Amino acid sequence: MNNSLTFTPITLTDIKQLMPIEDECHSHPWSEKTFRSCIGGRYFGKKLSEKLNEPDNIVGFYIGEYVIDEATLMDICVKPSNQGQGLGKKLLAQFINQAKVQGAVKIWLEVRAKNITAQMLYMNVGFIETGRRTGYYPSASGFGYEDAIVMCLSL
Repeated sequence: MNNSLTFTPITLTDIKQLMPIEDECHSHPWSEKTFRSCIGGRYFGKKLSEKLNEPDNIVGFYIGEYVIDEATLMDICVKPSNQGQGLGKKLLAQFINQAKVQGAVKIWLEVRAKNITAQMLYMNVGFIETGRRTGYYPSASGFGYEDAIVMCLSL
C-alpha cells in the first residue's frame, strides 16, 4: 500500500469526502461550516490517498494554520479502518515539513488528555507538553469535560 500513497492539497471540493473521516475520528467533529472556514488563507492542509483503482481512496488528512512564524496543527485524522499502519506518522511528518517550508519556527497543537496514542505520536517527533487547558473538550462519553494538553515543537 505505501508505494501508492500520495499527498495533495485540500480544496473546498474535498470537504464532502473528508467529512465522513472527520465524523468517524472525533467524538465532537468539526461541522462542515467549520471545515470550510479552515481552507485557504492562513490555513493549509493535505489529504493522503492510496491508489487502489479509480478513484483514489482518501485515508487521512491534516489541517494546519500558519501565522507570522508559528504553525498550529488544527486537525489530523486517519480513517479508522486504516489506523495502525503508520499513516498518522506520515501525515504529521508532512505537516511539519510544510510548516517549515512556510517559515514556522514553532509548531503548536492541543490533544485530549485521554488520547495517549496521539500524545505518543507527537512526543516521538519531539513535541513537549507546555501546558494544560482544564475542561477544554466536551467528554467523549457526553458527560463532563476533558483537559487539553498543549504541546509545542521548536524547529
